[in-house]
Amino acid sequence: MASLSDQLEEVRVNAEGSLSTPGSAQEMRAGVAAMANIPLPPSSKYRNIAAESMLTENGCGNNRNESLSLLQKLSTALNILEKYGSNLTNPNRPKYWRTVKYNNPVFRTTVDSIQGGRAVLNLYGYTNQQHDGLSFPDDVVQPDVGKVASVTLEVMCLRMELDMLIKGTHPHPEFFERLIPSLTVQDDEGISTDAVSFSPSEKPWEKQPPSSVSTPPQPKSPFSQALALSSLVPSKQTENCTICGIFPVSAHCPTCTQRLCTECDQLYHSHSGRSTHIRMPVTSSKAIKRLSSSLSTWQCKYCTTVNTMQQVLCETCERPRLSSSAPSLQEEPSQPSTISEWQCKSCTVVNAGSSILCEVCDRPRLATRPPVAPSRPTPSATGLLDSQWVCQFCTYVNHTPSTVCEMCCLSKSEPASSPSKPLPLSPVKDVTPLSAPSKVMPTEDPDLKRQRLMREEGLKLIQLIREGEKKGVSPEEVYTSMCVSGNSNVTPYDWLKAELPHVLDEICVMAASCQQEPNAQTNSSGGNDGQDGQKSNAVPLSRAEAKRAWLAAGGDNEKAVRQALRDRRVKVKELGSLGFNDVTRCEEALRQSGGDVRGALVLLQRPLLEPFHQRMWSDEPEPPIDINHPDKQHVCRRLLAVFELPSWGRCELVLSLLRDPSATYTLEDVVQAVRESPDRDFIRRVLNKECPICLSVFPHSKMQSLTSCQCSVCCGCFKQHFTIAVRDKHIRDMVCPVCTEPDINDPEHLNSYFSTLDIQKLTEQALIKDPKFLWCSHCSYGFIYDGDQLKVTCMQCRKSFCAQCKKPWEPQHVGLSCEQFQLWKRENDPEYQRQGLAGYLRDNGITCPNCRFQYALARGGCMHFSCSQCRYQFCSGCNNPFHSKCAVNQCTVTGLHAHHPRDCLFYLRDWEPARLQALLQKKAVNYNTDTATGAQTGVCGVIEQKDEGPRPTDSPCGAQTQPGQAGLCEKHYREYLVSLINGHSIDPALLYAHDELIVACRRYHVDVPQGEGEDERSYFARLLKKLMDDVPLGDKVLRKK
Repeated sequence: MASLSDQLEEVRVNAEGSLSTPGSAQEMRAGVAAMANIPLPPSSKYRNIAAESMLTENGCGNNRNESLSLLQKLSTALNILEKYGSNLTNPNRPKYWRTVKYNNPVFRTTVDSIQGGRAVLNLYGYTNQQHDGLSFPDDVVQPDVGKVASVTLEVMCLRMELDMLIKGTHPHPEFFERLIPSLTVQDDEGISTDAVSFSPSEKPWEKQPPSSVSTPPQPKSPFSQALALSSLVPSKQTENCTICGIFPVSAHCPTCTQRLCTECDQLYHSHSGRSTHIRMPVTSSKAIKRLSSSLSTWQCKYCTTVNTMQQVLCETCERPRLSSSAPSLQEEPSQPSTISEWQCKSCTVVNAGSSILCEVCDRPRLATRPPVAPSRPTPSATGLLDSQWVCQFCTYVNHTPSTVCEMCCLSKSEPASSPSKPLPLSPVKDVTPLSAPSKVMPTEDPDLKRQRLMREEGLKLIQLIREGEKKGVSPEEVYTSMCVSGNSNVTPYDWLKAELPHVLDEICVMAASCQQEPNAQTNSSGGNDGQDGQKSNAVPLSRAEAKRAWLAAGGDNEKAVRQALRDRRVKVKELGSLGFNDVTRCEEALRQSGGDVRGALVLLQRPLLEPFHQRMWSDEPEPPIDINHPDKQHVCRRLLAVFELPSWGRCELVLSLLRDPSATYTLEDVVQAVRESPDRDFIRRVLNKECPICLSVFPHSKMQSLTSCQCSVCCGCFKQHFTIAVRDKHIRDMVCPVCTEPDINDPEHLNSYFSTLDIQKLTEQALIKDPKFLWCSHCSYGFIYDGDQLKVTCMQCRKSFCAQCKKPWEPQHVGLSCEQFQLWKRENDPEYQRQGLAGYLRDNGITCPNCRFQYALARGGCMHFSCSQCRYQFCSGCNNPFHSKCAVNQCTVTGLHAHHPRDCLFYLRDWEPARLQALLQKKAVNYNTDTATGAQTGVCGVIEQKDEGPRPTDSPCGAQTQPGQAGLCEKHYREYLVSLINGHSIDPALLYAHDELIVACRRYHVDVPQGEGEDERSYFARLLKKLMDDVPLGDKVLRKK
């Protein structure tokens, strides 16, 4: 069997886990009870809190009753400390969990009144001492939940042990009697009023046999082994009714776990939701004795304070005597025990369920305002009692049978239905009215009269405000006009229209006279400096300023004058802090803007922006940058704005190079060189390039070079050399004028050189952009075609081809569209049928998206294709360009790459043919699997580009074919299936696995977080729908071929 220390450690670990994580409150209470019942002294049981010191310092009295009273006070303080710890371990902490205020009445009367209370708060983490309380350090973001749970568990355990010790049910009271010797000293006064009342000869655990009450079976708890050790500990028995606390228990309800007297049982279980509960009778031979002993005291069900019978409210929490301790007394048993929110009884603010104090008035949750009894009606007004009721929130006496208060609009609290017989009807209602009613009128209660007048005046004000809003009058104007006009018959709107302008003019005149008086005193004293001269020309107030001050002063003209002048001085000072020191101009701007600082600032800034506005809207060209301008920062700002240099330092570098006396370069050349490098020596080398032909010095940006060598020639010499070569010399003289490279005697070098020459590049680029430009499908010659016929004849090779589908022209194409002609060839051309899918792939080969040149090649192999005509690099599967410096903002790929859509061959070529066929079958698309009649078997005949020798060549594939793949190799059969998928716009995401879908969402930046409690299948379907909706298929993939 394990030792007591091991059992204590096991119970502690389990209980801390239940406390620090959301779990069952029943398991937590069971863990605390198991820890409290382990027979170990406090020095061995509590390792965080100083339990022995707290017991000896707070529990030593002259006799047992006095010691028990002190321990009861310590238990109450531990209860509040337990709530502080529970709030810190709760995931939904209160709003003000970081601080504990000293002025909190509950804290001051409980925790702060015992020794060691603040030490426990320090263990929680409240280590920062402030003048008004304790708080967490500023660098602590979250409390240490594990440590707080450990300390809270010990606080709960010590409080439970103190409760058992006070009630005489502790299994080992000798542990506490060693620390508090006065517990063994008895007095002659009998039972203490601060402890639970038991007769000296009574033992609570012997009052009822275990078989008399059948408790519902409890779930197996991790603390069952530890609880087995304390089987000799008597269970807690409540001798009096849990609701009234006065009469003895007569019935026990296992469903709602209540032990009630006869009257409370009938009242509590008369509710329709509890009428089906089965109660078990409880008999006790000592009921009379318990009744007589319990009548001397009663225990508060909220804070467990023992009060005398003369006290109606609890001394600690001010709760009524009959208030219940658990929500189950007022709510249905099926409702959860946790409270999501609670309403403060003092200020009616609804607070979160985890907060202890009200967020507005700092009153504790358990505190309540004493019930206000309605004033006693006169005998003549007895018949009105049926329709009068006092609101418990605002204490307003309502005279209507409605259940909603007329003043605060809160619902009337309905009392529980009572089985007692109903009151008889008022006899006043049945009396026949006399023919001569009495002249004596009932006297009205002063409080009721005051409330009635307040309500009538409030409703009148609300009606006037609503009418004023319709007429464009603010509520402040309505209220102030009512205060000024008094009880006159003039409505506030008429008064505002007729009298307010005169009042505002009077305020402006009074303010002007107040401004002149100090100026006259200043002038008479001889102080006529510049600022006083400005003040002598004081600007009068505007009506808007006077109106704002009049409203703020509540209609008092003298106060309004002082308020307006005070506001004017504050606003002038604010404008002065922004750089406008001319007081007269600031006051004039405030007068024109009606006292608005922003409007005055706009008026003051407008003259400063006038030169800028004139320059912006002027038709004259922008003046050039003056390098010799005395303001260096002005020149640098112009350089940043005009040339968009990367930094301020580069602008200063440009300025220093241009101001060099020996510099001969232009501003544009220097800016171009500084953009390339911030090194001054490198920039000087770049700006001083010598032309080897004319020996002149030019910047690098004005030098021209060929691709075949490293020689640089100035633009003038370069242009003159090639102009003479084209006009007067042979084509072989169009080489570098310095080193005569390259050697173009070799025809291969000749073609390569002229294909990269800038002149030919510019010509081809201009031609390619023309929509009427065509490439010959026979000889790769390009020309402009202006005709409307499909048949086009090349001017170079004199062969014909189709202008639309770019196929060699055949007589059968006459009168047929390109689609109809392709269908005819499939059905009637034996040569085309013999080629099978190899001919299909050839006819649907690669087309350059830049120059529209067609290649009768398959797309297999590397997807990076470079057009031989325009040198455009693109993906042969989706026509997206390849680039090394990507223009996509979110792209992080460095090096040569392209952004392929998910239906591109770049991704689908890795799928197995069976999976591609399944995708086509899903959309009912037919595909070929048999080899064409007469086609070559065993070897794939698709033409593709191969790197054989110094230049790429076009030759058949030659790979082995597989059965069921239409006479193609696996690579080209996949290409054929993908072309069908692209042609029918089928989304491959329909067959994505989970990992493929996650990778695709990451690639296309689709972020859909998984919901809490959402299963994988639902999340997968939602993620797939989001990908297919937000990321469409590739728009550059050729379709409907």
